Amino acid sequence: MARLEAKPLLSKHDLCILLVLAVCTAFLLLIPPPARLAAQSGFRARARVLDVDNSLVEKHNLVLFGSQRLNVKILNGPLKGQVFPAGNELRAQMELDKLFKPGDTAVVVIDKPDPVEGDMLIAQDHSRLGWTIVLFALFCILLCIFGGWTGFNALLSFLFSCLVIWKAVIPLALRGWPASWTIFGSVVFLTAVIMYLVAGLNKRGITAFLGATLGILTGLLTAHLFTFLLKINGFTLPYAQALLFSGYEFLNLSDIFAGAMILASSGAVMDLAMDIACGIEEVSRHNPTLSCSELMRSGLRIGRSVVGTMTTTLLLAYSGGYITLLMMFCAQGNSPWDFINNPLVAAESVKTLIGSFSLVLVAPFTALLGAWLYHASPIGRN
Repeated sequence: MARLEAKPLLSKHDLCILLVLAVCTAFLLLIPPPARLAAQSGFRARARVLDVDNSLVEKHNLVLFGSQRLNVKILNGPLKGQVFPAGNELRAQMELDKLFKPGDTAVVVIDKPDPVEGDMLIAQDHSRLGWTIVLFALFCILLCIFGGWTGFNALLSFLFSCLVIWKAVIPLALRGWPASWTIFGSVVFLTAVIMYLVAGLNKRGITAFLGATLGILTGLLTAHLFTFLLKINGFTLPYAQALLFSGYEFLNLSDIFAGAMILASSGAVMDLAMDIACGIEEVSRHNPTLSCSELMRSGLRIGRSVVGTMTTTLLLAYSGGYITLLMMFCAQGNSPWDFINNPLVAAESVKTLIGSFSLVLVAPFTALLGAWLYHASPIGRN
């Protein structure tokens, strides 16, 4: 009886993936963070709200104004177990104000390393870290159970993308690097890593990578053109004005806005490029005698069936982010022609159209490249 050889847990391809990601991660972790605007005084800790006093809180129409007094018990750090008074200032800003009740877990700022009785801490916000970790853990478990090793690779690409954005894109943009081209370079790098993780270093992965890169590049050039023509200055981005007034007045918000558009649509572009590359590979595998033009037409037909849903996906995603704005215009009885000229609506419209523009163009790019690669070296039947 022939002796069965045990298969290794990880193939050479998998080991190469882990090695490349480990080296890239170590490099990213070595990038120093940007200099802080001001040294933070004190430290933060989680605290349990024991009781509250709302006697100094006033309600004006729908907003709250005043000061909420709390007694909190520190849950971590050197002061764990101690009880201190804390204050929560309400400034009639519904998007930023928070109201605590007994039993809540709050993040408090402790200015002194050893506060004495009577010193009031600052209740900064609700503590959301615990449930965020639970939600992320459930996502990881579900992804790995459903996708197996491919799901694990997808999880690695997800975490690595977060690291690239936080440790490379944001610090370099804050140092004055051209934000849109910095984002473009990072997205191209992420596209290469993700395609290699999903498809491997083969014709399918190369086709998807090149098609996605050309689509993203076209989207970036179009974004620059139409932000200029439509006179969108980028101040519609959250906290844009606060960022400028915090010592970063040299930042080009229009450039940042253009980069944000391709960053937002790059995931959908990668998906479409991979779908078309996989489709061309399957067609070529089952019929290696097809000509380059026939393979390209097959890729275009696959792209047409996917582009419609992808563009609608972008529209729904951006509309969901600004649904209350649309509701406000509708409540005021404005016509579509009126609110299209609103800066916020115009910015979201450009995001949707530029993302859709990239999606529409990535289909012929990927189909052309895939047809050329697979025609030049057919796979043949298995």
